[in-house]
Amino acid sequence: MSQRPQFVYLYDGTFAGFLTCVFESFARDEEPACFSLFDDPRTSLWPERAVETEREKAERVYRSLRCRVSPEVQRWVRHGFLTCVPEKERRLYDFIRLAYRAGPPVVRDLIDPRVARLHTALLHLWKEAHLFQGFVRFSDQGGVLCGQITPKNRVLPLLRPHFCARFSGERLLLYDRTHREALLYQPRQWAILPMEEFHLEGPDAQEAGYRQLWRRFYDTIAIRERENPRCRMTHMPKRFWGDMTEFQHEEATWGSGLSPR
Repeated sequence: MSQRPQFVYLYDGTFAGFLTCVFESFARDEEPACFSLFDDPRTSLWPERAVETEREKAERVYRSLRCRVSPEVQRWVRHGFLTCVPEKERRLYDFIRLAYRAGPPVVRDLIDPRVARLHTALLHLWKEAHLFQGFVRFSDQGGVLCGQITPKNRVLPLLRPHFCARFSGERLLLYDRTHREALLYQPRQWAILPMEEFHLEGPDAQEAGYRQLWRRFYDTIAIRERENPRCRMTHMPKRFWGDMTEFQHEEATWGSGLSPR
């Protein structure tokens, strides 16, 4: 066990805030026992250290991951923060300390549980983001293409380059119901912002017509004699269906079911 003093590091939940915690732990030669948000009501037997986010310190850590280790390690840490793995901050912190010692080959050391756990979480993140590139459905709402997803991981930062390039001349809103944040895009500008609630009107006549055409196409290309629900769910997992227009009906409104909690 480490002989360094241990603290519960309290921070604001942002990636920059986490990297600031990493900077402070190295600067103070301390061991974070765990990481918690400022408003976390749980108590701990460990002493607490509140760490305010400082962009300069966060950027120093972020640059050092690339310069002292490798761009791949930097990407693993950046994407690792988007995963839904429990206690991801502690897992990332352990990986960062290991990476500084082991250097670039650390990403290939899948025998080490600190690397293997993070690698598994990243594979889940990347696979989910890849699936959403094909499963996201947009509808025209007053000249804005709007869609909604219910992911396990925070995939919006990974989806942003794909959809902003694909719809580069459009205005776009993609809402993450799980994490209550939205990707907003208009030509040459984008942002991912917190959004507690999201309500849209039901489809107008034109939009309902497009949806009907899409469902008719979906049904037409299907081969009834070869229908295989189990195979279908393998290629299109059922948890994605609720946000896909081909599984919805005209009478269902966009406003229903948009508040998961």
